[in-house]
Amino acid sequence: MSEHEATIEWQRGDQAFADNLYSRGHDWRFDGGAVVRGSSAPTSVPAPMSELAAVDPEEALVAALSSCHMLFFLAFARKDGFVVDSYRDAATGLLGRDDRGKTSMTVITLRPAAVFSGEARPDRAALEALHHQAHAACYIANSIHAEVRIEPV
Repeated sequence: MSEHEATIEWQRGDQAFADNLYSRGHDWRFDGGAVVRGSSAPTSVPAPMSELAAVDPEEALVAALSSCHMLFFLAFARKDGFVVDSYRDAATGLLGRDDRGKTSMTVITLRPAAVFSGEARPDRAALEALHHQAHAACYIANSIHAEVRIEPV
């Protein structure tokens, strides 16, 4: 097993706090040195308290799932002898009420589009099998309760 860390930092500064009008902007710091600006989603807390240019946790979950799926897809495609030139996923997540009555990410839809080159190119069945393998192996997909739909384009 492995451990993965992120440090989340928020500072009030000279803003008031009791009025609930404080900035939700904060930094996500990762062990490799990357810093990503985070904030609440503007659908949860309206701007200017939410930073529109920052990544919100809901987007981050969708991106993490999409990224994990892609990395396994690339590995399985290579193992099967396919050459992937590019991969793009316009993934979306739907926040709603789950079967427990809790607000949660209920559906995440991945829309991966892979471009292949070389002599060996997957047919529709092989492409679906690659996505099935990637989904089954993805750590993030295995960690969430949301329905995950994969709709290759």
